[in-house]
Amino acid sequence: MSMSLADEIKQAKPFASAKEELWLNLLRTTGIISHEMEQNLRPRGLSPTQYNVLRILRGAGAEGLCQYEIRDRLVAQVPDVPRILERMEKAGWIKRNRGEADRRMVIASATEEGLRLVGDLDQPMVQWMNGLFGELEEMELEQLSELLGRARARD
Repeated sequence: MSMSLADEIKQAKPFASAKEELWLNLLRTTGIISHEMEQNLRPRGLSPTQYNVLRILRGAGAEGLCQYEIRDRLVAQVPDVPRILERMEKAGWIKRNRGEADRRMVIASATEEGLRLVGDLDQPMVQWMNGLFGELEEMELEQLSELLGRARARD
């Protein structure tokens, strides 16, 4: 049986509402998972955002994507995608080329080294996610994903 959020954070008084408890639960869970992910990626010299960029560029294939498309596809919003791409290029994980028709357009694609790095992480990340969510049934995972999607889809 899991510990309640109130017990976990040693909160004696009740939450003001179920929405407040959910919000704090999401923040707590995200913080813990993000920290674990950072610890898993750090030995490879990668941040979670850089890992996400490599996954995005692997999916884009050889034609790559412009930095604005990468920004829009990132799981977590970050303020300075060009700077992240610059660091990744210096590390040899991606290459960037200016567009032929529009020199302002910068297209990024994964290098062989970047593809190898993200590929080497596939199995360890699957194992980590299995450990993270191993207590949840498939239907519960689908329900949770659906509910979180609905929470983000507010107009």
